[in-house]
Amino acid sequence: MRVAVLVSGGGSNLAALIDAHRRGELSGAQFAVVISSRPDVYALERAQSADIPTAVISRKEHSAESFDAQLLEQLDGAKADLVVLAGFLSVLGPLVLGRYMGRIINVHPSLIPSFCGPGMYGLRVHQAALDKGVKITGATVHMVNEIVDGGEILLQKAVDVLPRDTAQTLQKRVMEQAEWVLLPRAVGMICRKELPIRRGI
Repeated sequence: MRVAVLVSGGGSNLAALIDAHRRGELSGAQFAVVISSRPDVYALERAQSADIPTAVISRKEHSAESFDAQLLEQLDGAKADLVVLAGFLSVLGPLVLGRYMGRIINVHPSLIPSFCGPGMYGLRVHQAALDKGVKITGATVHMVNEIVDGGEILLQKAVDVLPRDTAQTLQKRVMEQAEWVLLPRAVGMICRKELPIRRGI
């Protein structure tokens, strides 16, 4: 299965996928391309160090329609079977969704349906959890559809919120205990057909 990974930053979730692949946990998976919506991000260096082809489509330099069209061209060119959003901060447009619906997954740093939707990403998610006073948060791997964080839930993992947490400490714990565990697990299960991908809700 040819896997395309979409990134926008440091690429810690990409690193978790690469490490899992090296451990033999993603049997049947081949990284076809890593596409970044920003130039000069560390995720691109991670990909290049792992000999994965890379591409950059700068979101700031394109209209939404142009960005969508160029992203579709890159995915088609890489013959992607599965598209993985790993810290990708751009909303996918109708061209990509239309072609790849049911074959796109995302990892979100909360237990959906809590603390998700438009504008909820990065530290904002964890600060919202702290502001609400929840005792448990976590991460979710879900299908991607036209609703932000609205696709079918595939896997979830809970993480404790500790009394002295800040958004930064909570983010780190959720990444280490949930995101970096769930995303490789989901990709591995999909590649082994233990978790069938299908059309999103």
